[in-house]
Amino acid sequence: MRLALERFEQFAIDVILERRYGKRAFFLRGFLYALSWLFRGGVQTRLWLYRTRLLRERPPGCMVVSIGNLTVGGTGKTPVVEKFARSLQDRGRKVAILSRGYKSKRPPLLRRLQRKWLGMERKKPRVVHDGQRLLLDSRFAGDEPFMLAKSLKDVIVLVDKDRVRAALYAVEVLGCDVLLLDDGMQYLALRHRLDVCLIDAQAPFGNEYLLPRGTLREPPRNLRRASCIFITKTPPEGNAALIEQIREHNRTAEIIECTHQPLYLQNLYDVADRRPLDFLSGKFIAAISGIARPESFEDKLTAMGAKLEITKRFADHHRFTDRELEEFSARCSRRDLDMIVTTEKDSVRFPAKLKNDEVPIYYLRVEIEILTGHESWQSLVARICQPIPVMAPERFFA
Repeated sequence: MRLALERFEQFAIDVILERRYGKRAFFLRGFLYALSWLFRGGVQTRLWLYRTRLLRERPPGCMVVSIGNLTVGGTGKTPVVEKFARSLQDRGRKVAILSRGYKSKRPPLLRRLQRKWLGMERKKPRVVHDGQRLLLDSRFAGDEPFMLAKSLKDVIVLVDKDRVRAALYAVEVLGCDVLLLDDGMQYLALRHRLDVCLIDAQAPFGNEYLLPRGTLREPPRNLRRASCIFITKTPPEGNAALIEQIREHNRTAEIIECTHQPLYLQNLYDVADRRPLDFLSGKFIAAISGIARPESFEDKLTAMGAKLEITKRFADHHRFTDRELEEFSARCSRRDLDMIVTTEKDSVRFPAKLKNDEVPIYYLRVEIEILTGHESWQSLVARICQPIPVMAPERFFA
């Protein structure tokens, strides 16, 4: 059932991105286009309700920085969230990352029923990392929150669809003074003091259509809500034309250009085996991934001199099974490949150990490197760290 749903999801994505043709694809595109106009109306109505205060956001009592985008997936948001968390933590702030935990496994049914019907305890967010210990695995945390918690080591990471509840818990129980709202541009129920919007230089506004016909969550004109704009995956020639396009929608936001800089290769099953990037040069490799834009990852590998012989792509957030990976590893072994390479985000969804491990598996560790806008970045961090008037949140956790 899971594989059937993933196949349909991939078919729909191929239709949306104009990779599939034929009668089925044509009619599906037309149907999705009609739905996208209804979606547009819903998005704009919701924004109007918050703007006119008919719906009200909740203040948690501290600085909230929303880091999000206008499109679905593929902008490289997780490394940007990590950079914010590290920089703020280094300046003495107690930071919590609030995530929805997309595609994370729900708690056992009995526990959910106890919370909902028996009133045994007020429901709390899932604590992935409490600032000292990693408490959940990637199944219950979600791959991105788990990856952040594992990489940062001493930053609080909370998962809850109700991020107002998570924010109040972070402030009231854990004593946090800065909240990073992961993928929060469309989450209006929690009051943001700063909106950071990420734009992928390779596909700034997707295919220009709104969901479900395209990948836009909001019309590009809503970019005016952003306080700061990060252009990710910046090409060597820069983003002059894209910046002009952005300025048509937002004339005042700071613009920071950055790229995802590869750092090293880490063996997935051997912590001691870390390789420099030039280890890839001339190697015959396979790439396996389950991310929104796999071509960006694969292009990085070939740019570093690897000879990419086999690629295997799954739907975004795909949880790999033993059988899938063992079959893929056996295929790579038959081709006598030197290694298999995946992304760091995918690596947290791999099984704990493979039976067939003849071909070593590495993940590519990347971090954000700011190319232009260094002063804007420093100013942004300083602004977040400035003392602000504290509004006491409503008591939620006794």
